[in-house]
Amino acid sequence: MELHWWSIEVFDGAQLSAARWQDAHGNDLVEAAVTHGAYDWAWHRHSWGVLFEIGFRSDDQWPEFRALPAVQAALDAVPDPINGLLTYPGRGGSSGRVQPRPRRPISGAGAAELPIEPEIVEVTLAECMPAPTAAGVVAA
Repeated sequence: MELHWWSIEVFDGAQLSAARWQDAHGNDLVEAAVTHGAYDWAWHRHSWGVLFEIGFRSDDQWPEFRALPAVQAALDAVPDPINGLLTYPGRGGSSGRVQPRPRRPISGAGAAELPIEPEIVEVTLAECMPAPTAAGVVAA
């Protein structure tokens, strides 16, 4: 099943932190999301504020959710009313890049140290003679 994700980012304000805003309005947003078809949701706290991700089964459910009075009241009460709110489709915050990062040159030109050939040592084994017996005769 494919979910259609939407993100609400709320940034800290001068007088109020986004974490306090989440404490005040978070339950209302989750309740509104669940009762209007949200299949999955997640809260993420960051150093800059909070992120609320909502996954709906269809894209048509987002406008209905966004138009609810409880949602409008929560979004109107963000700590920074001018620059403190972002809503957009997709997962947000630190979910990663959409495109892979460009390849960079490998430090050291990507070369590995060449293995050193072991030094060849020539070995000569000594001849072995059997030990003499008590009579001085060498046993064969």
